[in-house]
Amino acid sequence: MDCVNSPEDLKSLNYEQLKGLASSIRSFLIEKISKTGGHLAPNLGVVELTLALHRVFDTPRDKIIWDVGHQCYVHKIITGRKNKFDTMRKLNGLSGFPKVNESPHDAFNTGHSSTSISAALGIAKARDIKKEKYSVIAVIGDGALTGGMAFEALNDAGRSFNDLIVVLNDNEMSISKNVGGLSKYLSKIRTEPFYYKVKEDIDIILNKIPAIGKSAVKALDRVKGSIKYMIMPGIIFEELGFKYIGPIDGHNIEELENVFKKAKSIKGPVFIHVCTQKGKGYNHAEENPDIFHGIAPFEIESGEVISNGGPGYSNIFGEELVEIAEKNKKVVAITAAMPNGTGLDAFSKKFPERFFDVGIAEQHAVTFAAGLARNGLVPVFAVYSSFLQRAYDQVLHDVAIQKLHVVFAIDRAGIVGEDGETHQGIYDISFLRHIPNMTIMAPCDYNELRKMMKFAIEDFDGPIAIRYPRGSGSHKLFESPGIELGQSLILREGKDVSIIAVGNKVEVAMEVAALLEKMDLSADVIYSRFIKPVNPKPIINSAIKTGKIVTIEDNTVEGGFGSRILEIINESGINVKTKIFGYPDRFICHGSKKELEKMFGLDAKSIFNSVMKMFNRYSVKDIVVEGI
Repeated sequence: MDCVNSPEDLKSLNYEQLKGLASSIRSFLIEKISKTGGHLAPNLGVVELTLALHRVFDTPRDKIIWDVGHQCYVHKIITGRKNKFDTMRKLNGLSGFPKVNESPHDAFNTGHSSTSISAALGIAKARDIKKEKYSVIAVIGDGALTGGMAFEALNDAGRSFNDLIVVLNDNEMSISKNVGGLSKYLSKIRTEPFYYKVKEDIDIILNKIPAIGKSAVKALDRVKGSIKYMIMPGIIFEELGFKYIGPIDGHNIEELENVFKKAKSIKGPVFIHVCTQKGKGYNHAEENPDIFHGIAPFEIESGEVISNGGPGYSNIFGEELVEIAEKNKKVVAITAAMPNGTGLDAFSKKFPERFFDVGIAEQHAVTFAAGLARNGLVPVFAVYSSFLQRAYDQVLHDVAIQKLHVVFAIDRAGIVGEDGETHQGIYDISFLRHIPNMTIMAPCDYNELRKMMKFAIEDFDGPIAIRYPRGSGSHKLFESPGIELGQSLILREGKDVSIIAVGNKVEVAMEVAALLEKMDLSADVIYSRFIKPVNPKPIINSAIKTGKIVTIEDNTVEGGFGSRILEIINESGINVKTKIFGYPDRFICHGSKKELEKMFGLDAKSIFNSVMKMFNRYSVKDIVVEGI
């Protein structure tokens, strides 16, 4: 690896040297990611594919767009960033995804699935309009190909006639095992060697069938079409307008190179089907590719995660859902290709007939849930906050307008840390709060999550979301009563300032109150169980008493929970000092949760220091709205 510092260095190596390089890269990835955590299995699977791409194509002139982007580590290593690899996913370090501001070799920012073909087609069309000459390659996984956006792009690209290469990295996995008709179709292609053997000859054979007069042309076309459908692999892509090549062994660099060179010479869109093994070269990742898709630091020999903070919110959610579903036969669960990540694996095993993995298709998942609810079931859609935003219209149009009883279990709400801008879950309050008929809750601990799930499933009828953070939390901060709609709980009483918090920021609010007490200042600490609706009475009563309001949330300030409190204050006509603590109107970089909270002033000490200024700086009649 020492002799490879740029893609150009690859081109002087022979195939034996390339095999050795591939092995060295795998060892490097295993060693580094075992310490930093990150996406191991996807990158182990694309080593040869990445080397072949950079041997045939010349980045940054040629553009490679990595769908999702969690498989870009090898690309980063050979484009001059291996010496910074220890900083991967750390604050001010390398991103775990492609970033155009990080290297000219990164052609497009990605982080969510199914976007690469659309972006590649746009780049290709711009190239042709400007009369430039270079190749554009989209690398997309078979899991990402199930996303509707990918099919929209294939449909458009197939009729565009622009030179464009789509490389399908088919490893039979997204994060978990792939599901659905497309997965079965690709599996059939990759497991039938007969298809591959006849692929090179099929067009020649068909073209040799003679025409026997104008009256027989249509019939002959139908016969040719039937033969193609029976024999030819990848017919669906051919019918969309692509030249299909494959399936290709994704770990044979020489074969990959030959195919990529051939694709460069073909006019119009080309679809190359490459078969790889996710986690290749590390037995623990090969055996458990879903676990090693994205993993925390681990022991290399055993494959065991080093730092495990015990059960997290996802685990508690999964356990409680199983308990509720045992008694309530109407409860069904939905995931978009993430049964393990969202805690639904136990539910899927116990109630397989009531569990639905729809693949990477959040839009479909939401409207599918709406259909289930319309026919009397209680669907629970478990989804990461940053992925739910992909289905905004379906939440509004298909669920909320009809007031359907769909439960949105929003995992990874708030800052997620190392995955950075594309995965931070700091927008769900803002994009859900203004939707009519939507109810939103946020638990401060595991006990509250369990109670909120029972309320949402058993005692409520309508669209409802429960948002909870990534990782572990407190089991039980206090003894809590039963849940009432719009309810807030006063956890601590004081006379100098009102601190209103939601979700896991309630614990921070209690810490701030304890710090204030040391300064002879007392605080009302109000835990708003509901983000929407909010009962205004306890808020107004506390504000009148203290004259100062502080809100704390793990959402962007723009349109968040604090905005709702300001609306309540405005509607009441009272004058109080107000300060909103949340994330600013910008995308939040990658780094640990603690580092990011401190950077943006959302740790207890930073909030305490800001609250202290309220007693010295602002007049009582002012309403001050500040981000961090």
